[in-house]
Order: sequence, then structure tokens, then C-alpha cells
Amino acid sequence: MIARPSYVSLDPMQYEKIPSLFSRIGSVPSEDISKGVSGEVGDGANTSRGCLGRDSIANAAARVGPAVVNLSVPRDIYGLTMGKSVGSGTIIDSDGTILTCAHVVVDFKGLRSPSEGKVDVTLQDGRTFEGTVLNADLHSDIAIVKINSKTPLPMAQLGSSSKLRPGDWVVAMGCPLSLQNTVTAGIVSCVDRNSSDLGLGGMRREYLQTDCAINGGNSGGPLANIDGEVVGINVMKVAAADGLSFAVPIDSVSTIVEHFKKNGRVVRPWLGLKMLDLNHMIVAQLREKDDTFPNVNKGILVPMVTPGSPADRAGFHPGDVVVEFDGRPVGSIKEVIEIMGDKVGKPLKTVVKRANDSSATLTVIPEEANPDM
Repeated sequence: MIARPSYVSLDPMQYEKIPSLFSRIGSVPSEDISKGVSGEVGDGANTSRGCLGRDSIANAAARVGPAVVNLSVPRDIYGLTMGKSVGSGTIIDSDGTILTCAHVVVDFKGLRSPSEGKVDVTLQDGRTFEGTVLNADLHSDIAIVKINSKTPLPMAQLGSSSKLRPGDWVVAMGCPLSLQNTVTAGIVSCVDRNSSDLGLGGMRREYLQTDCAINGGNSGGPLANIDGEVVGINVMKVAAADGLSFAVPIDSVSTIVEHFKKNGRVVRPWLGLKMLDLNHMIVAQLREKDDTFPNVNKGILVPMVTPGSPADRAGFHPGDVVVEFDGRPVGSIKEVIEIMGDKVGKPLKTVVKRANDSSATLTVIPEEANPDM
């Protein structure tokens, strides 16, 4: 039997629930040794989509680089300053809106940075600003910091993480160990690594897995495709291994940002269902074991229903297969999450298949999830 690796966290005060195999790659107390490094790399005009050439990675880095920032937050304990938390961020709007990781800019209780939500921000060109933490969501580990400038700031273009495939080239940028303007490159190792695959509890989260070299201080920095578009936000790595790094997909980040704008926080509906995606091969295997299993091509299996939950009250049973949700055919958990959006308190009709191909139409009313779940 292979022993499960021991876990070590870079900042145990903040994320006590995270298995220590996975290290948050920001929030490393450090002296500020960074120095601005500037230089023209190229305008990227000759990059060809889907073709890796001599200058492809350099051009991608040149497009994103000016929008990558260093974040430094003093850490106070009982009024005493205990070093700084150092991380990275990406300017996504010329007005000074910066994407980063929540664990870089909030304390272990999920509060704003100790200095009344203030963050020191350094641009690639050496300019410094005082930033303010506007929003932070610990569950997704995404936060928004805002800086103000009299002139428009360089901004990165957001791509689409849904278009990525395993093997695609990507570039990670940030300030590992306070070494500002650092670029590493690698490939996408997996496009849909779930939190359950990583042994992380709580609600379902999805990550991009890459083999880009990232270290303490890279947290919040961009993962860019070969066209210089941001496709993820670097968030953690496996502490005891090389080439196992993870980023929050930019499509998920964009949804989180929209929640921030609309609600001031991320609203997550909760049903109380454990769910498993099905395909025709899994269905065939299940039917071999039990010939009463519903004859479906796809759907979402419900192996467990939380007692007293909205799903329990709606009449869901273990073994149900969800085939329609809110009037739309569904075949994946991701589709259900997208349909729910932030619809807390809104009745949603669901069609489930049961043993011997019987069916039932259930009405479930989602509740807002507890942030600690």
C-alpha cells in the first residue's frame, strides 16, 4: 500500500482545513527583495494561434506581463507586525481592478487585510500604489483589489478556459519568493480536476492542473495561453512533488466577479445532493450489476441525499438519476451548477429517472449555502 503523503501548508493560520499536501502559493512572509525589471520582449504580432514558434512564449509573456503586479500585505498579530504576505495579481481593467487570491489579501478568519483592507501594489514598470480589498471569497480563493491611477493602467485580456485541452501550452507569471516579473512555462495537464480528486472537502470546485513551476508568491498571478490571454489564476501546488500546480479556471473566475458586482459576495445555491456524472459506459456497467437501473444514455446519479436538505424535502431518493433540471436536459453536474446560478429561493422543477425506468417530477427550492460547508 502506498502511504498518503503528509501535508504542509505555507500559511497554516489561514487555511487550517486544507490538506497539507497542497500548499497555497502566496502568503509567504518575506522581506521585500523585489525590484522592478523592465524591457521590451516583442509586440507578439507574429504569434500564430495553435503554432508554437521560437517567440511564442516570449510574446505571450510580453502581452500579459505589464498587467502582472506584486502584492504585499503586512500581517499583524495582536497589534504586532509579523512580516508580510507576498503574492501576485493581474490588472483586468484599465481603471485598476486587480484579480488575485483571497488568501493573499485576507487573514485566516476571512477578514480583510489587517491594515484596514490596504495592500501595497507594485507594477512591472516599478510604479507603486496603495490598493484596497473590495471583495474576497474564501471558498473559491478569489479576491478583487482596486488601485487608482490618473492614467489608464495596462490590462490583461481574459481568454476562455473551456477551450483548453490537455497538452496546450501555458505560461505562469508572478512574483515567486518576491522575485517580480518571473515567467515559467508548461502545459495543461488536466482541464477538469475536481476538489474531490485532490482530497479537498467542502463544496465542489474545479481546477486546471499544469506542470508550470510555481512557488510561494505566485498565488493570484495569471496562467496565460500561448495567445497571451489569461485562462486561470494560479492558486496552489503539491508541496512534495514537482510539476503539480493548480489554477482556478478563468471562466469560473468571471462568474465569481459577476457575483461580486451583483451581490457584493458569491451566492451559492445548495440542494443537499451528492452527485455523480454518468455516461453510457458507466450506465452499462451499472445495469450489468442491477438490471432495474434506469436505461438512460446520460444523466447525474444521486448516491446520497442530505437529511433535512432542500432535496430531501423535495422528495429526492438515493439512486435517482437527474435527466432534466429547470426544464433543460442535463448530463453533468457543471450544467446543473450553471443553471442554478444564484437562484436561491426559486422553485426549480427536476425530472428524475428511477428503478425500472419509472420517472418523477420534483420541485426543489435551493437555499444559500453556508460558506463553511
